[in-house]
Amino acid sequence: MNMGAKEKLEAMLNVALRVPSIMLLDVLYRWDVSSFFQHIQRSNLNNNPLFQYKYLALNMHYVGYILSVVLLTLPRQHLAKLYLYVVTALLLYTGHQISRDYVRSELESGYEGPMHLEPLSMNRFISALVGQLVVCTLCSCVMKTKQIWLFSAHMLPLLARLCLVPIETIVVINKFAMIFTGLEVLYFLASNLLVPFNLAKSAYRELVQVVEVYGLLALGMSLWNQLVVPVLFMVFWLVLFALQIYTYFSTRDQPTSRERLLFLFLTSIAECCSTPYSLLGLVFTVSFVALGVLTLCKFYLQGYRAFMNDPAMNRGMTEGVTLLILAVQTGLIELQVVHRAFLLSIILFIVVASILQSMLEIADPIVLALGASRDKSLWKHFRAVSLCLFLLVFPSYMAYMICQFFHMDFWLLIIISSSILTSLQVLGTLFIYVLFMIEEFRKEPVENMDDVIYYVNGTYRLLEFLVALCVVAYGVSETVFGEWTVMGSMIIFIHSYYNVWLRAQLGWKSFLLRRDAVNKIKSLPIATTEQLEQHNDICSICYQDMNSAVITPCSHFFHAGCLKKWLYVQETCPLCHCQLKSLSQQTVAESGTTVNPPPDGRAANPPPETTGTGGDAAPAETGPEQSRAESAQNRDAQSPQYTETEPIGDSVHRDTGGLECGAELARISDAEVFGQGRAEVCGGM
Repeated sequence: MNMGAKEKLEAMLNVALRVPSIMLLDVLYRWDVSSFFQHIQRSNLNNNPLFQYKYLALNMHYVGYILSVVLLTLPRQHLAKLYLYVVTALLLYTGHQISRDYVRSELESGYEGPMHLEPLSMNRFISALVGQLVVCTLCSCVMKTKQIWLFSAHMLPLLARLCLVPIETIVVINKFAMIFTGLEVLYFLASNLLVPFNLAKSAYRELVQVVEVYGLLALGMSLWNQLVVPVLFMVFWLVLFALQIYTYFSTRDQPTSRERLLFLFLTSIAECCSTPYSLLGLVFTVSFVALGVLTLCKFYLQGYRAFMNDPAMNRGMTEGVTLLILAVQTGLIELQVVHRAFLLSIILFIVVASILQSMLEIADPIVLALGASRDKSLWKHFRAVSLCLFLLVFPSYMAYMICQFFHMDFWLLIIISSSILTSLQVLGTLFIYVLFMIEEFRKEPVENMDDVIYYVNGTYRLLEFLVALCVVAYGVSETVFGEWTVMGSMIIFIHSYYNVWLRAQLGWKSFLLRRDAVNKIKSLPIATTEQLEQHNDICSICYQDMNSAVITPCSHFFHAGCLKKWLYVQETCPLCHCQLKSLSQQTVAESGTTVNPPPDGRAANPPPETTGTGGDAAPAETGPEQSRAESAQNRDAQSPQYTETEPIGDSVHRDTGGLECGAELARISDAEVFGQGRAEVCGGM
């Protein structure tokens, strides 16, 4: 067995051995000691001395909690040994049960003669002997010892019967065998009595050392990772859910209808979240389900490259935390099963809406980058568009189903609004994708494409703002004229701040940035034909030839559209990083056709000796031309807004020259400026 498989097996064993401790905690939480003793008092067990000491049983209840914590925190090696000891004890008990059943059957038959003369007696003896030998062998293997006689006391009644000992004496021998085995167990416990104390002492010493060196936070993270808490609680909850489903179908003879299956699913989940431990199990299960869905989404869009480019996948904790907060605030575990199932259906709708939003956050930059990358792969485009269509249709269908089955209130309106917003965002993404594809099939790029994309983004962002505003208005009216709750008021406040106030600020800031950029471009002088011929260079942003250009106060030439998009991000010159807003723009306007030299005193427009065939200006031998190339290199090294990322599609060169990231900047939409969360579609193309 290689090391990888061995580590995986040890990790699975680590989780499987600790699941019973969580199940014991869950059972102890469900067990009501007071009602249990009331039931004992009404039954025949009231005279039993064991049940007459109530406080002893209460202390045993707390001992159960201590035992569960010990089982949960024991090191894996010691935990495996403990389970082996428990298995050995169960095997010994099984051996004595076999002996007792054999002695009882012999008493009932009353035959004391030789066994080979009585076939039934011989069959009973052989069956009991085989069972006892199997038990002894298993005990020897589990304890890893060759002293098999230590586990053979329960075979004494069989040996006595083989020696034709009277039945009454065999009964006494059977009791002696049980006492002997009990003494063996007591001796083993006494010899290992100090083991728990030594383990606790060493664990305490190690904990103190870790806390002194690394602190409590590091200790908590270490225990979290060693115990694999999320996987542990998920496995525990899945076991509970499987037992619940098995119990239901084992007691039903008729086939279950489709509607009944949905009700069974919800009620089974409700039954499996009636304690804090099972609720945590459901939270981690939902988190892993969300992680699986989001991982499949990325794999469907990008294949195996999704894991190479982004190894830190979304862990799905947002959905799990959402479920936990809603369950705690609504008192889910305190409700009856039917009410709990109804409330769970609403909470699960919210979780599904959150998963759909996370899927859109994954798909949106990939779809936009694919539309701008000139990738000709039809399969890639089909996967992207099909996922967007699913995210467009399914939230709308979910909102329709909610309106059909539930009475409208503030919580449901939040779910419906989230679904509507998801559909609106998908519509905007698809529209921009279509615009990119239309531009791709045109012979010449659309000159005002960025304005069109800005208006598209502005339209659906405005619709999102109106939907959020309607939700807030409905929540305020329900709070004022209906039942007021602290939780509802907090939700309204949070929703108003994040979905109304911040969106309004973001939209207004985007509008001001765009207006300032347009005003700056209009205030810059336009280069004449003579200046363009004298400059004889390409645009340093998009690396394309310049048939028209504007001149910055620092005497650099750029396409007006390219410079405007640059000014959306920062107000500096792309080459020399001079602050355009602080320089006097009247200097260039008053100079007429004369171009001012840059601040460092170098000539701005020296005639280049040669021009590269790929569209990039070849380095000239003159000092000014070399300084311009150095400025371009400095701009690439210093500008943090346009760093290269991993390409999503294969880059295809235009006929006008070699295209890299700069050419894609000419196609970049204003999605980054208008709203956060859009992809930088120029990255890595």
